[in-house]
Amino acid sequence: MLFERLILHDDRARVSAAMNMAIDEALLEHSTLPLLRFYGWQRPALSFGYFGKFADVAGELEKRDVVRRWTGGGSVLHGEDLTYSLVTPAENPASTRGPSAIYAALHGAIRDALRVEGRETELAAHAAPKISDACFANPVRDDVLFRGRKIAGAAQRRTRGGFLHQGSIQIPDLSGTFRDRFAGALAMQLQRAAIPPQTLDRATALAAEKYGTDEWLRRW
Repeated sequence: MLFERLILHDDRARVSAAMNMAIDEALLEHSTLPLLRFYGWQRPALSFGYFGKFADVAGELEKRDVVRRWTGGGSVLHGEDLTYSLVTPAENPASTRGPSAIYAALHGAIRDALRVEGRETELAAHAAPKISDACFANPVRDDVLFRGRKIAGAAQRRTRGGFLHQGSIQIPDLSGTFRDRFAGALAMQLQRAAIPPQTLDRATALAAEKYGTDEWLRRW
């Protein structure tokens, strides 16, 4: 298991795309323990990577909330997916395992949880040739595949304070127990908690000043 103890935020309130990105960054700033957050979207959305070109996703603005992530990677459609983030503070021993090992461990947990539901998933053995800027068109090593199609991918960001992993599972009809199985595969002890008010206050400011602005959205 990755962690001895993991805080679980099962965030059932649906918020804007900008606020979802802001909450993840605020959690990375404030968290002293590893935490896993599940979340949804107020309306259909598209997130794209920090280095992505706005021109490549501008056509989605009329149909979806569009937001630039702080993490890298390609564009991801949100709405019917299960989105999650994992925050690992720098002082936690799991941080020493590195981004690739954490990526593989999380996707291994997703694979195993899906197999319990009868979905025979596997991890990609290697990266496929890039054919699109859409994240789910381009499996990389250790992405989760179902019948040869990528159904779980993620993007990451490391700071001095810790490590942020943002992932999406593109299956709309996951069972009600999937989240618990996934989280339980990552830690010996789970502690359910609400996101602290001070973290939400910081996220509200980040959404207004960063993720919800044209300057951030259109920076490249």
